Amino acid sequence: MKKLIIYIFALLWASNLQAGTPPASVQKPFMEKFPKAEKVSWGKENEHEWEAEFQLNGIKMSANYSDTGIWLETEMAISATELPQIVSTSIKKKYIGWQITHAYKIETAHKGLLYEADIKSGMKKKEVLFQEDGTFIK
Repeated sequence: MKKLIIYIFALLWASNLQAGTPPASVQKPFMEKFPKAEKVSWGKENEHEWEAEFQLNGIKMSANYSDTGIWLETEMAISATELPQIVSTSIKKKYIGWQITHAYKIETAHKGLLYEADIKSGMKKKEVLFQEDGTFIK
């Protein structure tokens, strides 16, 4: 029984090590797209997707790639004042009295340019997502 527990622990430990290092087929397209990325840290977003968190020109960013190295999206932290006016207006109309605490610009392969905002009202917090034209997604 003790050997079985040690074996299971070793397998879990090995799988966690591998989870932090994507294959070259993922790392190569990332380095081609972001050659000046610094402080790169990798993790599994889900079973078939890798996420790199990094800094580029002092800005916190993340980029997601499929297992086969296809770029899926890039997310960049921005200030709330950098949200397009139409997105800010949509948030203010839909969430009257809520404050924007964080904002993100998201370039995606399939949905185009999106904007995400963390908002709060008192103790309530939400994450909202809008298209570039101010259309609410979620």
